Amino acid sequence: MGFEVLKLKLMPSSFRRRVLLRALVIVCAFSVVSVLRNLAGAYEGETISNTQPCKVDECAVNFAFLGPFLFSGNGLLFSNRFLKPVWNYLESDKCKDNIYLTTQVVRELTGMNLLSNDSKALCIGRRSVSAVLAMNRQGISDVSVAYMPPVFAFKHRKFTSELHYEDASFGFVFSMDLESVAVPASLVYEIERILKPGGTGAMLVGTTSGSDSNELVRSVSPVSSLLKNSSVVHVASLGKQVLVVFKRDGEDSFRLDQTHHDFPADCSSVLNNRPYIGLLEPLLDEKRSDFERRIHYLPEFIDLSSRKRLVYIDIGAVDHVKARSNWFFPSYPIDRKAFNSYFVHHNTSILTSYVKSPGVTFIYHPGLAATKTTIANTGDHEEPFVEDDSFDFLAWFKETASFADFVVLKMNTSDTELKFLSELIKTGAICSVDELFLHCTGYSDCTGIIKSLRNSGVFVHQWWED
Repeated sequence: MGFEVLKLKLMPSSFRRRVLLRALVIVCAFSVVSVLRNLAGAYEGETISNTQPCKVDECAVNFAFLGPFLFSGNGLLFSNRFLKPVWNYLESDKCKDNIYLTTQVVRELTGMNLLSNDSKALCIGRRSVSAVLAMNRQGISDVSVAYMPPVFAFKHRKFTSELHYEDASFGFVFSMDLESVAVPASLVYEIERILKPGGTGAMLVGTTSGSDSNELVRSVSPVSSLLKNSSVVHVASLGKQVLVVFKRDGEDSFRLDQTHHDFPADCSSVLNNRPYIGLLEPLLDEKRSDFERRIHYLPEFIDLSSRKRLVYIDIGAVDHVKARSNWFFPSYPIDRKAFNSYFVHHNTSILTSYVKSPGVTFIYHPGLAATKTTIANTGDHEEPFVEDDSFDFLAWFKETASFADFVVLKMNTSDTELKFLSELIKTGAICSVDELFLHCTGYSDCTGIIKSLRNSGVFVHQWWED
């Protein structure tokens, strides 16, 4: 006995303090957890609108006192070997059931490649703690909790409909509490809002006695009917509950103003014009009276004498009602008569003056009528919009450009035309365009598009119109 006392005295004081502190924590834990469990039992009969029982997360009760110690350090529950036996003892049957249920969900979604260990996840609801514990055990460590205490929700008759997270914050969101919240629609809307494009949402809903398809469909409806920007991708029966999994609609990762575009290795226009990109005129924030004289056209740097078929395509032209005789670039090194010119528009009346000359062709494109940049005060001159699904403008452009030796393209930046420009880039058809002019109308960051195209090797100008 004296030897044991001597050993304790010889221990460093800091170590003795840690031992005593942990012993005190364990003693207090047993007392506090018992009290908390008794308090939790007081709410088991409380209902939402007197119809549904309040669900209390047993894991949250166990976690209330030991949680800060168990989740200290790396944030993983079982990284602390000293407290693991204590937690295993305190873990109730309900807590174990909730953990097992979430574990089933995680394993199923992981197997379907709808969830990965590096996903940033959020668990919503009063049973969130058990979900976090299950995810941690399955190797998902970046998990947050949005926990809503039942007393706040029911006694004050108030539901916090907005989660305090930014839009598109999480790759995975999980909730078991759709049927126990005051406003189910708000919960679904918020999950969609905070999900990243392409992210996965999972909810446990309803009760089912089996895997009958009709019963599963009825259980899915409370979720699927509320989704605005997502689609249900998986439904499964897990015991007495139904798992509904949906994916947030993905955004096209392609951006016109992204830093750089990847073109085919044999992209002829980029290969030929890249040496001259640095000679292009600087971009302007607003129109200058001498802007046209500052432009350096591509024929100033390359010899076109051997190129027989020159093509000029003007999409949307300029929406002028008045006749225009000087529609071509005033200082262009090559006469406009050398080009086969195509004016693409939805309004034949506006372009009547453009197509009187030989070598000029009008291409009717009804889709341009839907653009945001429209002509003002045209009165009765504008023809009504006529849908023509048979006209594939991209196919026409590719065919026309394929027979050309030199292509000049001028276009506006309305919605329809920018979509077409995107298709040119995605399909590689931009490689047939030797020189591009963008008339910056209707788009806030036209200069961003031009910078991106120049960085990628496209010989593009910023064009101003009166």
